[in-house]
Amino acid sequence: MLAFIVILIVIGLIVGLIARLLVPGRDSIGLLGTILLGIVGSFVGGFLQQLIEFHHLEVTHFAATGFIGSIIGAIVLLLILRVTGLEPGHGRSRSRSRGRTRTSARRRWS
Repeated sequence: MLAFIVILIVIGLIVGLIARLLVPGRDSIGLLGTILLGIVGSFVGGFLQQLIEFHHLEVTHFAATGFIGSIIGAIVLLLILRVTGLEPGHGRSRSRSRGRTRTSARRRWS
C-alpha cells in the first residue's frame, strides 16, 4: 500500500510537471499543487477516455488512465483552473484589493 502511494505521488509529480510545461504562462500552484494536478488529471483523463470511447460518462466509475491520458487530463484541468480563476494567487480577492488601492490613492490626491 505504501509503495502504491509513493508511485502515485511520483507519477502525479511527473504528469503535473509535463502539463505545466506544455501550457504556457506562469502557475503559482507549488509542488503539492503540481502533484495534485497530476493525480486529479489522471482521473479527468479517465473520464474523457470513457466519454470518447463509450460515448457516455459514468460518474460512479473512477478510472485512472494511461500516461498520455493523464497529461491530457491535467492540461484540461489546468486550463479550467485558469479560466475560472480558482488558481491560487489569481483569485477575485486580488483584483478587489487593486481597485481599493486606486480609489484610496485618488482620494488622497483630490
